[in-house]
Formats: sequence, C-alpha cells, structure tokens
Amino acid sequence: MSNLSPSGTPMAASPLTRAVLEIDEYAAGQGWDQPARLFALVDTAKLRAQQPKLAAQLGLTADTDGATAPSYTPVLQDELPPGTELDGFLGTIAWPDAVIGCALSVERLMLPPSAEAAVPSGMDESRLASWVASHPERQEVRLTVGVLRDGARESAVRLRGKDSASEVLTGADLVPGLAEALSATFED
Repeated sequence: MSNLSPSGTPMAASPLTRAVLEIDEYAAGQGWDQPARLFALVDTAKLRAQQPKLAAQLGLTADTDGATAPSYTPVLQDELPPGTELDGFLGTIAWPDAVIGCALSVERLMLPPSAEAAVPSGMDESRLASWVASHPERQEVRLTVGVLRDGARESAVRLRGKDSASEVLTGADLVPGLAEALSATFED
C-alpha cells in the first residue's frame, strides 16, 4: 500500500507533520530560489468557529479536512524584510494567543558530514558561505520546520536533487537549531 495521498504528498499521522508537509508542498509549488517564508499555525476547528468567513475563503469546510480530526491551518505571514538576518528577525516576533504554532520554510546549502573535517578554520561567515557554495559535495535543500507552543516539533527536508514529495524526509529532530529559534518566538 502506498504512503502517498492522492495529491502525491506523503500521508502523516500527526497534525503537525501534516501541516509541515502542506507547507513543504506549497513551497515546492513556488519553485526553488525563493525567500524564507514564515507561517502562523492556527487550530482549524477554532478558525472555522471563530472566523467562518476567513475559513470559507481558505476552503476550510468541515467536510474537506475531517471535522473531528485535529488539524492546523498554516497562515502565510508577510515576507521577511530584504537583507534581514533570519536569527535577528525571529527574535522580534511575538505571536497572539490564537496562534498555537509557527513554521518556517527556508532554502540552504548543506554539506555531508564527511566534508566537515575539510572546513577551513578562521573564516568569517561570508567567506564560509562562499566556500560552502563552491564545494563539489554541497546539496541545496529546503527546510520546513514547525513548532507548537506545547513544545512539539516537526521538520521536512527536501533536496533539490530529489525534488519529489515521495523523497521528502521528515522527523522531529532534523533541524534542531531552527526548531529552537522558532520555539523561542513563543517565550515571554
């Protein structure tokens, strides 16, 4: 039996995993070389009850997503200001109580663990980024990380070289640093 939904997205048991994969699918539809995208995660049932017009605009009718199953609706936020460092930007975010989680989709270059020993020491961030960008073993990836106020986490990693929904890797601890930064946006 296939683990893919009719749309080709891997099926997921956790509502947070489903939300992260939905965001990954949305980002994939936009293509590569896109800016980072931040999403608020809201409880779908509460959204339908408290904002029925908005829910209708988003196509969130009771029969489209299973009214009894918990689910989270990703709400795309404004783009990050150009030239803004991601860490600094995340440090400025404060979410209203209606937001029960958030997610971020961002593209990065990654090196395999075998290349870590070859990283030259003493490089500033700009030179290190140039070195990674020119490394023959670099991989372009899209990281989508979601967190909830209660501490739950999920990540999806899509390699540009294997750009298919069936090749997306998921796991709670794939991108721990980014998950920590997103979780910090819920701290008082």
